[in-house]
Amino acid sequence: MPHRSDFDALLGSAATTALPGTVTGALPGSATGATPRHPGAAPFEPLEPESVVLRIRRHGRVLVLPVVALIAIAGAAGYWVGSFAEGWKNLAAAGGAVALALVLGIAPVLAWSTRRITVTNRRVIFRHGVFVRHRAELPFSRVREVRTRRGPVQRVFGSGHIDLYVGSERTTMHDVPGAALVNDALQELVERGYEHSTGMFVNGQVVRSMSTSMS
Repeated sequence: MPHRSDFDALLGSAATTALPGTVTGALPGSATGATPRHPGAAPFEPLEPESVVLRIRRHGRVLVLPVVALIAIAGAAGYWVGSFAEGWKNLAAAGGAVALALVLGIAPVLAWSTRRITVTNRRVIFRHGVFVRHRAELPFSRVREVRTRRGPVQRVFGSGHIDLYVGSERTTMHDVPGAALVNDALQELVERGYEHSTGMFVNGQVVRSMSTSMS
C-alpha cells in the first residue's frame, strides 16, 4: 500500500531521471530564465526533465479467482486424466483441463500483468495488450477534473476507479490500489499541468504572461 510520504517525495523531488526523447536543456538563443517560443507567443511547458511518479496496475485481488481456478483445475486433471480405460477419454480430459486453465487462469493473469499505467509529472500513459501492444497518453494540461468512484468491496481494500475528465470525455483508471493517495497526487499534477499551460517558468517559478496578468 503506498504512503502519502512516498507521493510527496516523488512530487517534490527536483533531481529526476529524464525519459527517453524528452528535452532537458534550454532552447537555443533563449534567455537563462524565461524561455518563450518567440516574441508574442503563448508560454509553454517548462523545459524540466520528465520523470516517472507512479507505475500502477489493478489491485492484486483480481488474481485470487484465477489462481484458485488453476489449483482446482490441476487437482481435477490429476484425478481424472489417466483414470479412463479408453485412451481418447484421457486425451479429451487433458485437453479440456488445458483449455479451462488457459481461459480461467492464465488469460486473466496475462491480462492483469500486461495492462499498466505510468504516471509522469506531465502525463498519464496507458498500456495494454499481450500480442498487440496498445498505448495511449493523456497530458495533465488537458485534464480539468479528477474524480474517484469506490464500491463496497473496493472500500475494504482501499482501491477505487479514478476518472480523468477532459471536457465531457472521461478516461478511467480501473481499480487503482491506494485510490485516495493516488487521487491526491493526480490532483496536484493536474494543477501543475494547468500552471504549465497558462504560465511561464522563470528559475523554477510560474510567472503569468503579460496578457494573462492584465486581463
